[in-house]
Amino acid sequence: MTAAPTDLRADTRARLERVALDLFAAQGFERVTADEIAEAAGISRRTFFRWFPTKADVVWGDFAGHVGRLEARLAATAPEQPVLASICAAYLEVNDYPPDQLPVLRQRMRLILGEPALLAHSQLRYAEVDRVVAAHVARRTGVAPSALVPRLVATSTRAAATTAFEVWLAGGTPLASGLRRAFDELAAGFPALLDPGPAST
Repeated sequence: MTAAPTDLRADTRARLERVALDLFAAQGFERVTADEIAEAAGISRRTFFRWFPTKADVVWGDFAGHVGRLEARLAATAPEQPVLASICAAYLEVNDYPPDQLPVLRQRMRLILGEPALLAHSQLRYAEVDRVVAAHVARRTGVAPSALVPRLVATSTRAAATTAFEVWLAGGTPLASGLRRAFDELAAGFPALLDPGPAST
């Protein structure tokens, strides 16, 4: 049976990502050019830039889809679920990777968390996660997303997740259990959010 066009597009994107991540791991992120990625993947330079605006975007893959899944999961939260618990559950769900995806995820996260040239790019991506989480906290607590608590929860939960990823990359706790432990530890630090009702800013 012939693959559907959407399947072919997904395959092309995934192949580009794998080729790029392998090149970055072997030669270093800054030493690899978009032209070299395109050549190694057997596509034209124009095709590469049709998929990814920059080589940094290859590292992040479908991050917009990841943020969208997080936002949808938060929107589906039951009203009676405590705010912080709902965020932790959403993080766990969208970061639940099957074993066969973990090697590529490891390559990707090593670059995201350890490559200096990606730091500025990373801040822009993290801001999208923070926006989604802060908006969720704001809806549940009746304050503005720019208020202290929504912003604090957004950056703190992201930091907890990032730390769990760092521990996993260092060969420590498995990713899923590390995320759970990180959020369990964090939960004790936000007693105002253990109740699903409104909280002060």
